[in-house]
Amino acid sequence: MKTARRSTHHTVDIIRLALPIWIGQLAAIANPVLDTAMVSRYSVTDLGALAVGASVYISVYVALNGVMQSLAPTFGQLYGAGKFSEMGKEARQGVWLAIFLSLAGSGLLCFPQPLLAIADASPEVTEKATYYLRILAFSLPASLNFLVYNTLNNAMARPKMVMAIQVTGLLLKIPLNTLFIFGGMGIPEFGGPGCALATFVIVWLELTIGWLILRFNPFYKILHLFGNGITGPHWKSLKALFGLGIPIGLNYFIEVTSFTFMALFIARLGVNAVAGHQIVANFSGVLYMLPLSLASATGTLVAQSIGARQPDRARDISSSGIRLSAILAIIVAVTVWLAKDRIIRLYTASAIVAANASPLFLFLCSLLFFDAIQVTSSYVLRAYKVVLAPTLLYVLTLWCIGLGCGYTFAFGLVPSLIPSRITGSSGFWFSNCISLVILSVGMSILLRRTEKQAWKHIEQTPDKTP
Repeated sequence: MKTARRSTHHTVDIIRLALPIWIGQLAAIANPVLDTAMVSRYSVTDLGALAVGASVYISVYVALNGVMQSLAPTFGQLYGAGKFSEMGKEARQGVWLAIFLSLAGSGLLCFPQPLLAIADASPEVTEKATYYLRILAFSLPASLNFLVYNTLNNAMARPKMVMAIQVTGLLLKIPLNTLFIFGGMGIPEFGGPGCALATFVIVWLELTIGWLILRFNPFYKILHLFGNGITGPHWKSLKALFGLGIPIGLNYFIEVTSFTFMALFIARLGVNAVAGHQIVANFSGVLYMLPLSLASATGTLVAQSIGARQPDRARDISSSGIRLSAILAIIVAVTVWLAKDRIIRLYTASAIVAANASPLFLFLCSLLFFDAIQVTSSYVLRAYKVVLAPTLLYVLTLWCIGLGCGYTFAFGLVPSLIPSRITGSSGFWFSNCISLVILSVGMSILLRRTEKQAWKHIEQTPDKTP
């Protein structure tokens, strides 16, 4: 009975923290959703360019975002231990981390030809995708620096202001997209690349607001963020953040490229095929925000418990978060399947594009349960700072099985063994479902082993909290 009450209490805590994170993430993911919906009404060519360009950008951004996520368990454990000044020092180093990553990422986005060559798209699509990516290269520094503010607030269980900023950005996205895509007020129409211009304006505004809050809100004085002037790079701290963040970044990169590389390969099947895939992949990103927010909240609370040297509480929170995420995934899958035709109509009026998108919803609904389990387990493992083994699991499942077998199915490389139902775009989605089943099982086993070892590790590590 006591265990049931404790589980319910942890579930409520997870929901309370996850709800504003979810709303903020929905607002963030709604930006590319709006891009897709609005560009699809401009031209199919621009939609194809957006699909290819967005695939490249997301691959780069998510990998760098993953490295920035090394701040999450660091902040969470320090907050649980009550080491607020140390949090402030790590936040300042997080800014340097964002700057260094921005230099590398912006360089890739300014010269994306090697990545665009994978799609083997038409010259017009490639030209517009390149323009789109070069605009986003100047948005990347703001996006990565905003993650410092975002991660810091989530670790301190204060995600509501982050949510408010992200919702404000979404409200600005609609008029700015309209202005830059279709033209008006003396501004020429840019088509697909207009989405990137709107994003540029919004992310720099969001960063400015976040900085002002950290600078002038009295709550953040406990962190001593601004008391010592400009702090230079502390290479030992940055080395630790990179050491933790690079495997996490690889996790992010592998997970996202299991979808984005699909778009690049599917582009070889034609504009209509990649446009249909883009709709389902885009909507999949919207759905993913729910288990992602639950995973983030669960990981935050687990990290705080580890910092407070409470492994039993960390394990209880982990179980509650995974169970909640899995149950909600089943509910969402059933709802989406029943409403799939209406969802497609919200994205496109093209019957051909709709016909390419419709069969993929079966695979989308099938993978939601397993995706929820693996992402929540992954975030909890990050809270324990266990990152290398999950990376190897991601490589084996999402790349080797998901993309490797998917390519074989999609292009019928072994025609005598491959049913026609899983060729073309469906081949990639079917293979991705299988990979997620295996990944969720592997992550669950790894998490249980990590939790069993947690108490022994804490007993052997002296408590240095003042």
